[in-house]
Amino acid sequence: MIEIDGSIGGGQVLRTAIGLSALTGDSVKITKIRTNRAGKQGLRPQHMMGVKIAGELCEADIRGLKEGSTEVEFKPKRLNVSSGKVDIGTAGSVTLLLQTILPILIFTEKPISIEIKGGTEVQWSPTIQYYQNVLFPLLNKIGTSLELKILSHGYYPKGKGAIRINSDPARRLNSWNCVSRGEIKSLCVDSVCGNLPEDNAKIQGEAAVREFQLKYPKIKAFMSYKNVESLSPGSSCTCYAICENSILGSSSLGERALKSEVVGQEASEDLLKSLDRGACLDKYMADQILPYLALAKGKSSVSIEGATDHFVTNIHIIEKMLPVKFWVKDKNISVGGVGWIKDG
Repeated sequence: MIEIDGSIGGGQVLRTAIGLSALTGDSVKITKIRTNRAGKQGLRPQHMMGVKIAGELCEADIRGLKEGSTEVEFKPKRLNVSSGKVDIGTAGSVTLLLQTILPILIFTEKPISIEIKGGTEVQWSPTIQYYQNVLFPLLNKIGTSLELKILSHGYYPKGKGAIRINSDPARRLNSWNCVSRGEIKSLCVDSVCGNLPEDNAKIQGEAAVREFQLKYPKIKAFMSYKNVESLSPGSSCTCYAICENSILGSSSLGERALKSEVVGQEASEDLLKSLDRGACLDKYMADQILPYLALAKGKSSVSIEGATDHFVTNIHIIEKMLPVKFWVKDKNISVGGVGWIKDG
């Protein structure tokens, strides 16, 4: 059984370790979960749901799965993934759940379609539009066949948004070498408001586009905006740049008393900073792509905008779970992937 110190990071430790455990079949014991936190320590409902659902997908024996627990044992038996529905409950983040179960969904026996209900745009997690327009296209570049459809939007505190993931089985992922993002082809804005004044989404999007045009007046900026029904009011603005060799993204969430213009400006300014640094991956994608490069066949090397705490945590956990070694130098990350093969 692989033992991991859960105090080195927050929920990211659980998401990465449990996802890889379910995929590889290697049991894992995670101790001191979130004991480095000043507030409530141990498992929170969001973490418990991710472990529970991953366990169902691999028929795992799980010990310590209760709120506040600082130790969990996860013993997978066999992958048993089929199409169906998952309800996280209230506004638990669907993208954080995907961080746990996506490696499992990629290496299935047959095509699957899974509907997930929860929070689609919530604090401290990527927006679902970021996954749809940045993460999934990048993963498809290295051999996955993923499709994400947004069925409805869910905001804090009631959530209950819905997405559908369609995935055709990937036998093996390919390595990826991208040290330069290349030329910026287009800049895109996806602005959404739920149960707010009708012009809010448009105002957010137009503010983001204005920032892009000031910096890159010759590059076409595309904007989509919509007002949707949702159980709780909320808004998001997700920006992404389609480049010659990669895609970079950013997002901002609406808050009470925060002007719509500011929501759009924050999202676009964040992306513009990423583009100024010239890297292949933005700081959010830098940590999220790591498990898939480690599972791919051959050596991958990509340039990153910068290393977040999640980036450092993910490297540590992946190196514990898989026989790989990451090299980080001058904002370039390299790894020799294990060439994971489905059923192999």
